[in-house]
Amino acid sequence: MDLFEYQARDIFEKHGVPVLGGVVATTPEEARAGAEELMGGTGSSVVVVKAQVKIGGRGKAGGVKLARSPEEAAQKAEEILGMDIKGHTVHRVMIAAGAQIAEEYYFSVLLDRANRNYLAMCSVEGGVEIEELAVERPEALARVAVDPAVGIDAAKAAEIVEAAGFAADVKDKVAAAIQQLWTVFSEEDATLVEVNPLVKTEQGDIIALDGKVTLDANADFRHPDHAELEDSATTDPLEAKAKEHDLNYVKLDGEVGIIGNGAGLVMSTLDVVAYAGEAHGGVKPANFLDIGGGANAQVMAAGLDVILHDDQVKSVFVNVFGGITACDEVAKGIVGALEILGDEASKPLVVRLDGNNVEKGRAILTEANHPLVTLAETMDGGAETAAAKAAATA
Repeated sequence: MDLFEYQARDIFEKHGVPVLGGVVATTPEEARAGAEELMGGTGSSVVVVKAQVKIGGRGKAGGVKLARSPEEAAQKAEEILGMDIKGHTVHRVMIAAGAQIAEEYYFSVLLDRANRNYLAMCSVEGGVEIEELAVERPEALARVAVDPAVGIDAAKAAEIVEAAGFAADVKDKVAAAIQQLWTVFSEEDATLVEVNPLVKTEQGDIIALDGKVTLDANADFRHPDHAELEDSATTDPLEAKAKEHDLNYVKLDGEVGIIGNGAGLVMSTLDVVAYAGEAHGGVKPANFLDIGGGANAQVMAAGLDVILHDDQVKSVFVNVFGGITACDEVAKGIVGALEILGDEASKPLVVRLDGNNVEKGRAILTEANHPLVTLAETMDGGAETAAAKAAATA
């Protein structure tokens, strides 16, 4: 789960990372009140009105503006609220206290899956497009591997600031901030913590002026408070429904609903459906849905309920390989799911079963003789049939 900047700021503050004051506003009036609070409390003569969207490039898009009075903050908020920034609508802004910036740096720590460890990246050149810096001047971006068993302790933080080339007068302060950011990463079960810019103020303080945090949803059971961070206003309702049933679902922009058991099988199914769809007007997969090993009637019904309520879906391809859960149990689940859904099931289903007890499973579906269900012998054949049915009803 990606967090908004204001949420990252709050988590930073919780773990002792130095940050500036910030107030969230959803209306110009709230922005005015927030600016009054910050200017009165800190004595700052300027605040920054920042669009809260989960995408980069806000400044270039006009989503970050300075304000030198509460009235101007309200005006800037009115200009920003409702903006479209790379497809993301601005529903709220953060009013942040201004800072007297002397230098800007960059720091991030992230999960490095390829090398099975963590990676810290740091540069004395912050506030720029870090992707461009990494390509055009890779020597300016230090990359330091982090052992998950050790993390970023004082020695590793010192190694990072040395590799990045920080001046002697800021090394210790930056290293301390890096250790605090590591605390955020480890204690919140994040896969990314990024600060751009991490600044040195004219007073010599090191402050995280902006923050990006991605939390690992697999660790939600350890963090019940993370549920409060979800953005219900922009969450896709189908993905929200799937989450209620603990389904591994991602909505895509296509016409063939996909249900499979196992992430690898589902990914392969997406590929074969996309390939088959090229011959049927460019029909594409509508979703990723992995029901896992327990494909009983309730699980199958929950999956079909989500997919069949997607208006874009014209057909459904159920592609299951029986293993721990045998094909006859999967077939019973499909029949039971269709009984549970009743008239809500109105789109054609193409079912391909293989593996443990496949003949029993096919026999159950044949005997049920449901008008919506078509059996397929192979995955390629099932994808072809599902794509054709989707094209025919489009």
